[in-house]
Amino acid sequence: MHVAPDGQMQADVSASVKVLLPGSFNPVHRGHWELARIAEQILGDAVSFELSVANVDKPALTQTEIRNRLAQFEGQAHVWLTLAPRFVQKAECFPGTTFLVGADTAVRIVAPCYYQNDEAAMLASLQRIADLNCRFLVACRADEKGKCWGVGDVAIPPRFRDLFDGIAPERFRWDISSTALRT
Repeated sequence: MHVAPDGQMQADVSASVKVLLPGSFNPVHRGHWELARIAEQILGDAVSFELSVANVDKPALTQTEIRNRLAQFEGQAHVWLTLAPRFVQKAECFPGTTFLVGADTAVRIVAPCYYQNDEAAMLASLQRIADLNCRFLVACRADEKGKCWGVGDVAIPPRFRDLFDGIAPERFRWDISSTALRT
């Protein structure tokens, strides 16, 4: 479902999405907005946001949580509300899209443990994402010690390295997560 900046919802929208920033946005913060701004400069396309009701690592969102999270975008951005917890599902919903992710998310995208420890399933998912002409633009994420991890630190299978581009930390670095803001 597409939610326009004015809050209007449409179940079926024919407009293609070129760049998507997925997240839980609990809360959305300045780092998300800055990443979107930098990605627009790099890619030359407007960024939309994606909020999945279902998540691989977390319980499904309630209707109240969905309304509260969508309200953060009113008057500011387009949001796509999906039931696509995995990136292969996001790619099937949005073929030809570049997904903006942090290096921590990129690590999960290529980690067999997120595919029931099945490396073949992980490789098949990456192949499907490639077949759907989707890509990833990866921002650095700081670890507990403040070291910034970027796309070069992610163990991407060699045949899929061209699906992942990085944003230099000098161009974008935001060390505070939504989780840290909640605590």
